[in-house]
Amino acid sequence: MEKQNDSMRERLLARLPQPENLAAYREETASLLAKHEKALFWEKMPSVVCFVLAPAMLMADWLWGQKLGPLHPYVIYFWAGLFMLAGGVGELKYRIYRSKVDILKEVKQVQLKVLELEASLQKRSSE
Repeated sequence: MEKQNDSMRERLLARLPQPENLAAYREETASLLAKHEKALFWEKMPSVVCFVLAPAMLMADWLWGQKLGPLHPYVIYFWAGLFMLAGGVGELKYRIYRSKVDILKEVKQVQLKVLELEASLQKRSSE
């Protein structure tokens, strides 16, 4: 079991970039996280639109529903419920993606710390 853990450790460490590429890796990480933050904004928009549209439909029914027909409020209630459901699903997708980005951010911070430690160890060993 100990040998398997050592090989897994070696495989994980082999995936890290080398300490001499630390500045480039830091910039690449910052751009990756910025890209994910921008994508998170657009991931949230459909749920916000659905959550705004459903009460707007119900308000319109309350204001003008009596003038429309006897079957018309049921259609509006159906669509308002559908928009609320779609907004809930969109919000759930957003929160899952948000947690993935938060975990990615923490992993990248740990990787940068490991690279900084390796770089400082190499400096000490070369002196």
